[in-house]
Amino acid sequence: MQYAENILGTIGNTPLVKLNVLTKDLPCLVLSKYETFNPGNSVKDRMALQMIEDAEANGNLKPGGTIIEGTSGNTGMGLALAAIIKGYKCIFVMADKQSKEKTDILRAVGAEVVICPTSVEPTDPRSYYSVSKRLAQETANSWYVNQYDNPSNAKAHYQSTGPEIWKQTEGKITHFVVGVGTGGTISGVGKYLKEQNPDIKIWGIDTYGSVFKKYYETGIFDENEIYPYVTEGIGEDILPKNVDFSVIDGFEKVTDKDAAVYTQRLSKEEGMFLGNSAGAAIKGVLQLKEHFTKDDVVVVLFHDHGTRYVGKMYNDDWMRAQGYID
Repeated sequence: MQYAENILGTIGNTPLVKLNVLTKDLPCLVLSKYETFNPGNSVKDRMALQMIEDAEANGNLKPGGTIIEGTSGNTGMGLALAAIIKGYKCIFVMADKQSKEKTDILRAVGAEVVICPTSVEPTDPRSYYSVSKRLAQETANSWYVNQYDNPSNAKAHYQSTGPEIWKQTEGKITHFVVGVGTGGTISGVGKYLKEQNPDIKIWGIDTYGSVFKKYYETGIFDENEIYPYVTEGIGEDILPKNVDFSVIDGFEKVTDKDAAVYTQRLSKEEGMFLGNSAGAAIKGVLQLKEHFTKDDVVVVLFHDHGTRYVGKMYNDDWMRAQGYID
């Protein structure tokens, strides 16, 4: 009989799915690494389990402990699923710009959720970075995950996502494109793929209001680049230790409007019901058209599922209020 011992055994080995409509004007083959097939419906299941297992091994996470993390939702979901199986409690801290669905889903799997304001500095005591750290200090037998700087994040993608993509494309991949937030996915996958073939190009998708692109191109951390943005799951106002700029070949910025519109287009034209960062990622691929030739194989990673965004990017009233559609 074929079955997994528990839900954690279904993480990984997600399919590659070809894009046909939105990419028809590109000269190359575009394949999506479709991470919604993970049990928590996002790529973050991979690193969540890895971070927990490594914390157990090094003694930072003890039996009956409480897992504390600041999350935009998906890492929290991955951590919560593992916590259920392994017997931990969870407290997740989220910024108020995240969709209501994400908050509801985390509570549905038994997590406690604390909401913080988005429009404050990372060092502000009200920010979700600061509140996460404070709760970890105040909570007995707790472990602060810190996905931004935790090396197990990138390690998970080096050990699983990267090898899967290499095997699935039979080593024919020429470009890997992915939204960048904590940096674990692009850094882990990028490191693995570059070790197999140094000529593979690694592109990060960034958003306006985030520091990545300018920092990569100039080495300057420009606070003037930082301002509130709508796109969820990518971009940062800090430089996470997980972002390995040495394996990245470039960043492409996508507007909030384009990310939202292309999230809808993926659903309506490709039958791909995906999250907000997928819209940003595919628009980024289209903007990079001049970098591709007819022999290229481009893999774009789609992070999460459309159910997280039903009240926002999939709601035409919300889209109109933002000025994204007429």
